[in-house]
Amino acid sequence: MRKKLIPMGLILAFSLIMALLSPAVSQQEVVLTIKEGVPAISLAVPPFIYDASVPRAKQAADTIHQVLSADLNYSRVFSLVPKEHLNYIRPLNPKEIFFKDWESIQTRILVVGEISQTQEKIIFEAKIYDVKSERLILGKRYQAEPEVFRLVAHRLADELMKIYGERPYFTTKIVFVSNRDGNDELYMMDYDGANQTRLTFNKWRDYMPAWSPDQRAIVFTSYRAGNPDLIILYPYEGKMVPVLTKGTNFSGAFSPDGKKLAFCSTRDGNAEIYVANVDGTSVRRITFNSAIDTAPSWSPTGREIAFTSDRTGFPQLYIMDAEGGNVRKVSFGGNYLDSPAWSPDGERIAFVSRVNNFFDLYLLNLKNNQITKLTESNARNESPSWSPDGRHLVFSSNMSGSIQIYSVDYDGANLRLLTSQGENKLPNWTN
Repeated sequence: MRKKLIPMGLILAFSLIMALLSPAVSQQEVVLTIKEGVPAISLAVPPFIYDASVPRAKQAADTIHQVLSADLNYSRVFSLVPKEHLNYIRPLNPKEIFFKDWESIQTRILVVGEISQTQEKIIFEAKIYDVKSERLILGKRYQAEPEVFRLVAHRLADELMKIYGERPYFTTKIVFVSNRDGNDELYMMDYDGANQTRLTFNKWRDYMPAWSPDQRAIVFTSYRAGNPDLIILYPYEGKMVPVLTKGTNFSGAFSPDGKKLAFCSTRDGNAEIYVANVDGTSVRRITFNSAIDTAPSWSPTGREIAFTSDRTGFPQLYIMDAEGGNVRKVSFGGNYLDSPAWSPDGERIAFVSRVNNFFDLYLLNLKNNQITKLTESNARNESPSWSPDGRHLVFSSNMSGSIQIYSVDYDGANLRLLTSQGENKLPNWTN
């Protein structure tokens, strides 16, 4: 049985929600199996060619090949031809490619890479061929230093995704919270867990980060001023701007056009959902009841917002128009459902549900109201966030004993551990 992940707690102020919870009640669940409708594209990535006399050529060839292969295999768009199949055909000659050989081992796409050197720079040249038509479909040339070899591979993988009409995401980032340096701070990493980098440096807790659509800004909750405020961080500019400081403010989320923020606040005495401009102006309350409303998640169109509310006695999932009207409950049953995350295609909402005191990730299909269970473990699986292409999610879990960040495919396959140092939680993937 495959390992699965868990949900984690939210924020200090979010104990408001937990205080509402009563002892767990068994919940009946519908468990479905998701199947992809389109077979993966067969793709071969033979070892890249390099001149052994060129310094760092082998390092470049090995690193780029390894990362590119891992990217494409992870994509679920491509299926890599097994390495052992290469033993049945003639060695690759980039000057004369024997396409029938590659077709014989059921290769549809062939990636040929060569490493050279010009003016002290490593040059990586890639050529992408359609094997059946014997046609070059893409040629790319990159200059690179060792510190960007991985980035070169990610960029080439993105190019392949675009060729086949898929949304690229291999150069995207995941922001998360970690206590590895003694305090809860914001960190950033590549989609595959590489290049983990600290973003904030202060003695106060920073929580619940969320990316802007253009990947330039992160909204998060910080206690650095003594109050849970919403702050926008521009990590590539080294700039930080407080935007919402009245009351307790958390669960900030950028609208798809990047012009607005949805967030939860207690500024009027109760935890309600508000919308404001990204600079903190024009604050509008859009929920009005005595219950706790929290965790807003924009639809991809920006016309609707999913959220969590305990207005029926237990936290459940709701959807409303972006202006606050047409509120409707979309979950039924269970005594704790939280953390809705709208998929990029707008068809599904990932969420967390507690069943028999265990927290797991589920998907709600908005077209037919069917629910699919993604994780299954005696742990807490929390804080789901979608990949830009909608085929993967990241989340936090204590399944390994400590709280760490994992990724999993949208059908529950390919569970991957992304962090290991300290405790890590509340991941958010760039759009």
